[in-house]
Amino acid sequence: MSSAKLKSVAEMILAWSATRPAWQQDALRRIVVGGALDAAGIAELVQLCKKGCGAPDIALSPIPLSPAHFPAAAAVRGQDIVLTTIADVEGVNRLAAGQELLFAAQGITVVYGDNGVGKSGYSRILKRACRARFPGEILPNAFDPMAPEQACATIAYMAGGIPAAPIAWRDEGTPHSVLAAVSVFDRDSGQVHVQGKNEVAFRPFGLDIPDDLAALTVAVKEALTSEQARLEGARDGAFTQPTFSAETAVGKFLRALSANTDLAPLEALETLTSEEEGKLQRLNADLLRDPLKASEEQRILAGSLTRLANDLAAVLARTADSPLSHLLLLSDEARSKRAAAVLAAETAFAGAAMPGVGEATWRALWDAARRYSSEVAGKSFPHPGSDAVCVLCHQPLSEAAGRRMSAFEAFVKADTERQAKEAEAALAECYQELLAKPVKISGFSVRQQLVVRKPDLARSILRCLAAARLRRASALASAMTGGEVHMPELPPSPEAAIRQLASEALVYANELAEVASLEGRKRLEHERDELRDRAALAELLPKARTEVARLASLALLKKCLSETATNAITGLGNSIADEVITPRVRDRFQEEIQKLAASRVRVDIVRSGGKYGSPHYQIRLFANEKARVGEVLSEGEQTCVALAAFLTEMATSADRSTLVFDDPVSSLDHRWRHKVAERLIEEAGVRQVIVFTHDLIFLNDLQSLALENGVPLSAFSLRQSADGAGIVSTDLPWIAAKVPERVDNLEKEACAAKILFDTQDDAGYAEAVAKIYNRLRSTWERALEDVAFCGVVTRHRDYINSKDLMKVTALEEPDVKLFQAGYKKCCDQTNAHDPSRGRNAPSPPPDEVLADIGQLRPWVDGIRSRQKAIK
Repeated sequence: MSSAKLKSVAEMILAWSATRPAWQQDALRRIVVGGALDAAGIAELVQLCKKGCGAPDIALSPIPLSPAHFPAAAAVRGQDIVLTTIADVEGVNRLAAGQELLFAAQGITVVYGDNGVGKSGYSRILKRACRARFPGEILPNAFDPMAPEQACATIAYMAGGIPAAPIAWRDEGTPHSVLAAVSVFDRDSGQVHVQGKNEVAFRPFGLDIPDDLAALTVAVKEALTSEQARLEGARDGAFTQPTFSAETAVGKFLRALSANTDLAPLEALETLTSEEEGKLQRLNADLLRDPLKASEEQRILAGSLTRLANDLAAVLARTADSPLSHLLLLSDEARSKRAAAVLAAETAFAGAAMPGVGEATWRALWDAARRYSSEVAGKSFPHPGSDAVCVLCHQPLSEAAGRRMSAFEAFVKADTERQAKEAEAALAECYQELLAKPVKISGFSVRQQLVVRKPDLARSILRCLAAARLRRASALASAMTGGEVHMPELPPSPEAAIRQLASEALVYANELAEVASLEGRKRLEHERDELRDRAALAELLPKARTEVARLASLALLKKCLSETATNAITGLGNSIADEVITPRVRDRFQEEIQKLAASRVRVDIVRSGGKYGSPHYQIRLFANEKARVGEVLSEGEQTCVALAAFLTEMATSADRSTLVFDDPVSSLDHRWRHKVAERLIEEAGVRQVIVFTHDLIFLNDLQSLALENGVPLSAFSLRQSADGAGIVSTDLPWIAAKVPERVDNLEKEACAAKILFDTQDDAGYAEAVAKIYNRLRSTWERALEDVAFCGVVTRHRDYINSKDLMKVTALEEPDVKLFQAGYKKCCDQTNAHDPSRGRNAPSPPPDEVLADIGQLRPWVDGIRSRQKAIK
């Protein structure tokens, strides 16, 4: 299989993801970018699954997997990405500002530092910006409340050997599209997973993605199933043990509720009219009583309502516009005709001695006099004879008085007076008729029964009666006084409604009479149940809304659960497995295992089923396939297997971009450590390798092997100061520095001491010289170990490098004598032993110090040149 085809693993996953639901596409992105998800991440996937199936009001949006997320997405295919610097770091742990960490473009760069000096900060930047199986998180400086919350840095690199524009990187949670070509290895990113106590599974990058997706899918399914079970158990008791009738319209509707039910028809049934409420009360009461007795009561009520309608109709008829207008018309005619008669009297009796002749009072007096004369005195009136006397004073009447009496009688008998009397008599008759029939509201006692049952009708009756009474009183008053009439309008008559109610009461009476039969009772009971269930909707409707929402949620969950099957994921896993686990990859894995562990770890990759159908490839011992590998392999051996898997994967990549190793030997002893150093130096011969370590022996192995194999090695150290951690130094710590670096440092220290000498700072100069000779002595010792003995024997190392033993023979007598002389002088100048009080020798001058340091360099160069000649 060609390497070009191996690259298609990412393309296979990307193409497959495009056919999946949006939430699974988002899950793939999360897996590729950050590995395993926590509970919060799984909860977000559940929300995305629901949103994709139609759940409203979910703000979270899915971000599908794209080439930019995938680790294989280098900016330019086929170009090697090589890191050159990390600078302008902010928001990363306690890393100090203003530092620049350099990386050599070729060979291997070793960044050394003790614990807590900032190595992890720089390596975390690379894990987040580049490709790392478990990138972890970057925390800001916890000791500085003003520290930036988001990590950022400027990362310079070369693409295809050409310097590119530096990347202003900010931690956005995903690898940078260019820097993703750089791969980072540490213990957490080792692709060896111990399952339980007896299984170690190899999971090449890409092959574990379906496995992780299947696990997330199962987690989403479990969350959905749990919610489904909760909702299924949350059905309201109103529906599990209903109190409504299954035969009513309400009952049939509620029994047929579904996720898509429109409750508008049910809401329309919720409100009962006052008539319906009254009927429900009557039905409840009457169905508990003797139906025949209740029927008789309804008949009595029907009769009372009919009388009420008749009486109300009579009142409204008497106080309608027509009869009241007739009364007022008679009043107007009587007054008009009386005015005409008065005018005639005034004309006839213009010379009368007293006013008011012919008016009502006068006429009453005149009529009384006539009745007295004719009925009591037995005389005609007025009496024409000579013996005529006044009926009032009994005085004889003069001739003139007789003539006036005759004139008065003639006036009374005249036509105008007759008309006036007739009009007044008609008015009096009409007035008395209306007056004799008062409107008494208390007389309509049936109205009180309607106040509860039919309050609107009762109020309408009251308004009509009140208006009729007011109209009657106003008409009577106006008829008497002739004043202006103020009569309110009669409201609409409720007579028809009363008669309808009477009719209904009569029908209901007949129905109650039929209740004596079973069929009739069932009919009334059904009517009562219909009204009762409608009345119960005030309580049932909110529950119905909750039930519809519950059913809708269950329907949504059912749809969501249909997307949680793992069959398609299994198919993807099998397809990737067929592309990835090939004889070539297995052979390469064996090569890496041999380089790292020789014959000590004899393992192979064997397919062994998998979880949810996603294939696993176990690490099995050649000698015993049934052995519990997790218990057989040590921690160091497992790390070697992880490194072998990582390097196998890198070997199949199309490019030769940078590899970063963060403390790769933290759990290894010297045997494995040296093997790893050899393998990294070998890899540094074909690509840039960056190593972060705190292991001095490992650093020494890398330096020696790099020198031996001609691989460029650059070393930097980190330290912390008051400004923070991660202070970059181009020099290794003294204990880790090689002889040439130490000589360079000593010469710099000698130059600095000369300044003290020139300024006559004797005490400072003496102290500086003692420190220089102390370090020069340790450098002679290191030269003896590394150069003269050619690293055959190294202190605190657990093995002897016997292959370079022959080179020890390059040491000659002059070399020994020069070493002894230089070493002795160093011992004399140091403060390792308390010097004699009588001696008190002065410190050597600067030129002599520089000369003593200078003897070491040619000594080293001479021995190494002769060693190179030894085969």
